[in-house]
Formats: sequence, C-alpha cells, structure tokens
Amino acid sequence: MSLKSLAAKIFAQRIYKKTQTWANSPVETQKAVFQNLIQDAKQTQFGKDHSFAQITTFEDFANRVPIRDYEALKPYVDRVVKGEENILWKGKPLYFAKTSGTTSGAKYIPLTKESMPYHIEAARNAILHYIQETQNASFVNGKMIFLQGSPILEEKYGIKLGRLSGIVAHFVPKYLQKNRLPSWETNCIEDWETKVNAIVGETINEDMTVISGIPSWVQMYFEKLQQRAGKPVGDIFKNFNLFIYGGVNYEPYRAKFENLIGRKVDSIELFPASEGFFAYQDSQKEKGMLLLLNSGIFYEFIKADEFYSEKPKRLTIGEVELGVNYVLIISTNAGLWGYNIGDTVQFTSLKPYRVIVSGRIKHYISAFGEHVIGKEVEHALQEAMEGTNVRVNEFTVAPQITPAEGLPYHEWFIEFENEPADFNSFAEALDNAMRKQNIYYDDLIVGHVLKKLVISKVAKNGFQDYMKSIGKLGGQNKIPRLSNDRKIVDMLTKF
Repeated sequence: MSLKSLAAKIFAQRIYKKTQTWANSPVETQKAVFQNLIQDAKQTQFGKDHSFAQITTFEDFANRVPIRDYEALKPYVDRVVKGEENILWKGKPLYFAKTSGTTSGAKYIPLTKESMPYHIEAARNAILHYIQETQNASFVNGKMIFLQGSPILEEKYGIKLGRLSGIVAHFVPKYLQKNRLPSWETNCIEDWETKVNAIVGETINEDMTVISGIPSWVQMYFEKLQQRAGKPVGDIFKNFNLFIYGGVNYEPYRAKFENLIGRKVDSIELFPASEGFFAYQDSQKEKGMLLLLNSGIFYEFIKADEFYSEKPKRLTIGEVELGVNYVLIISTNAGLWGYNIGDTVQFTSLKPYRVIVSGRIKHYISAFGEHVIGKEVEHALQEAMEGTNVRVNEFTVAPQITPAEGLPYHEWFIEFENEPADFNSFAEALDNAMRKQNIYYDDLIVGHVLKKLVISKVAKNGFQDYMKSIGKLGGQNKIPRLSNDRKIVDMLTKF
C-alpha cells in the first residue's frame, strides 16, 4: 500500500467519526445551524426587514419569512449584485454562481466565505466515506477527471462570477493538483464538443482511476474515447474503478455505461447545486444520500401535493416521514432564506437521514390530475428494460392533449442505443410499469381518459443536437425528464 493510500484511509476514518457525531443528533444539529444563521444575519437588510432580532424559534421564522423562489428574492439579490454590502448576508459574497433558466434570464446565486468551504468539503467527504466503507484507496494514486464548466470568471461590481463547477475548480486541494485532469487550458475551452475532444486527447494514455461528471456528458466522453481507441473504456483505463456523478439519476444510464466501460464500476452519487451541497452517498450498501445537516444549511420540507395550497405546512427535519415527496426549502449561510430550490426529495432512511432526489416541483405531468414525477418515469423505464438488451441514451416525456385522433396520451421521446426487438411489447411493458408507479395514471388508463403511452424515437445524438441548438450543450445543463407542456418535445421533433 502506498503512503498516499494509507494517509487517505486514516483521514477517512477521522472524517467518518466526525460525521457520525452530527448525524446521530440530527434535530439538535439543525437547531444549532438555525440559531447561528439567525444570529449572523440579524444586522443584514433582510434580517432587519424580517425582524430577525425577535426570532427565537422556527415558528417565529416561518411567520416572518415566506417561502420564496429566485424571482421573489430577486430584489434583494439585485442589490447584492450591484455591490451593496450586508443585504442578504454579512459583507459581500466571494462569488456569484451564474445559472440560467428563470423567466428573467440569468440567476446570480451568492457564494460567501462561510458557504464556499462546505461545497469543497462535501465532495471530499463523499470520497472519504467510500474509502472508509470499502477500504479501497488505491485510486488516489491514479489520475482523476472532473468534467466541468470553464474556470474563467467574469467580474461584476468587484465580485467574480461564473459557473459553480468553474468556481470550484479554483479550490482543488494542492494534494490533488498533480493527479487532476484535464489541464487548465483544456478546462477553459467553452465549446463543449471541442472541449471533450481535447479531454480525450489528454486522457487516453493516462492511468485514469476516478471519473466524475453529469452522466449524459460523461457518456459523450466515453463514446469518443471508445471511437478513438476502438476498445471499451475499461480496457483503456484498466484501473478505472470509481464513477462520481450528480445532477441526474444514474440508473437509466447504468446499462449503457457498463457496456461502454466493459465492466461494472463503483459509483458515488452527489447532490450539489449552486445554492448549496445538500447530500452525498455515504454507503454503497444503503439506498439514498446522507443529508448534510451540519453544513450551514437549515432545511424545511413541504409535502409536494400541498405545496400550491394557500398555506402549506412547513416541516423541519424531525417531522419528516419515509417515502413522502417533499419540496426542499433552504436557508443558508450564503443568504438564501426560506428558499425554494425547485427540487423534490424523498427520505429513504431516518437513522441517519438519507434522501433521493425525486424530481423538480415544476417538472411533472399533471394534464389530467395524474401528477407524474421524475422518479416514477425513471423507475418505470428501468423496470421495462430489465431482462432485455434495450439500452437508452436519453429520454423525456410530455402529454399529448390534442391528438389528431383518439384519446390523449403520454408521449415518450426516447433515444435508443439498442432498440427493442418489438416496440409494441416494450411500450406495453413501459406502460404497465408506469401504472404501478402512479395509481392516478393507472386510474386514467382504466377509465379510458388516457390511452396507453406512445413512444417516439429520437435520432442518434438527437438530444445533444437539441441542447446544442438552444446553447446548452455540456456543463451542468441537463434534459428535464418530463414537462407539463410540449415546448421541449415540439423542438425535439426536428431531431
């Protein structure tokens, strides 16, 4: 065993014990985080506007601070962006993570000197928990790649801004710098296809042991590697044994990845966002990701089916239940308060608290009251593929409310790697799996309100071409699994 591997194991054990301390006292841990956040923000403009000085309990907070999304918080954020101090959090942010997708264009999510370290520690600790559980630390001696956005940052009113993954690139620990790829110059390439080709050139002859990124974009990297070398990725990188991912569910990609790699590799799921690093997979044996309760984030949970009611009940960590779909609400040491990040989660364990990401509160299909969510379509597709040679590259689902003839239906746009031998049988299996996932959908089929789902094939690389056409190829961009309108799929018909 190398000295580096031994040191990693010792460090992993120390971090594991430290994690157990707060994970075994979840309610107390969150109370302490809450109190610290309120105390630190009393003198901010937001704190004064919402009487933080009078807040002593969560109930006080909930009465004074409404749930907000980015649009509702934007008047405060705009003041921070213009360089004003002590608005949402004390002082000025270190950075803005710039993202897109709101009705008003770009979002500027603040990252502060208090919040930034947790983004770095969480990614590190996910790997250390893997080492502690498996006692496998050999990969630390090889090369590691993190497919991410450009680290080139802009500056606005004295505050640097860029993509979160590009900002994080500035914080890679020194002990990883020699092992890390791609080079800084390659990482700075903006065009995604050009960048991936350059990464292939830099890595194809290296001893890659860890590869990390959003599955859809890592898949593109693997395909280009395989095309250039003419052999599976696992033969190119013989010591590659750990894939780290976040952003989307890996399961729909797993069969394709194992085919591209030529064997199975361990994986670690992360739940990072510009707004905070919320959870990571702490065990290869247990389902879900450990919710990070001691990372400067106070969590609230609202049942998804109550979210749009006039006054939904706001729950704290000690009040949640297993298997319920919750909208995740956060307050953070970056100055986000009662903030709806848009993600929904379900708890898979309460000792410790582990979650899965079940979808997006705005990404659903409920054209007929069925309220189908992302987790359900992913699980249904996975079930339909079991025991077959079918492999899927990408997919999305939308309702067809006004068909040319017959009943309306859910339309699945799927880019196949390996197509079903019998499309009708596969569609039938997929529909049956969906009916098991969602009883309301089943009722609509039984009641002849909807007909069974329809599959529309998307051409090879069609999703990539679509993302390129809207300027969102690569980086942290991803295809919504489903939507309640046909804006995306109407454009996809071109591909």
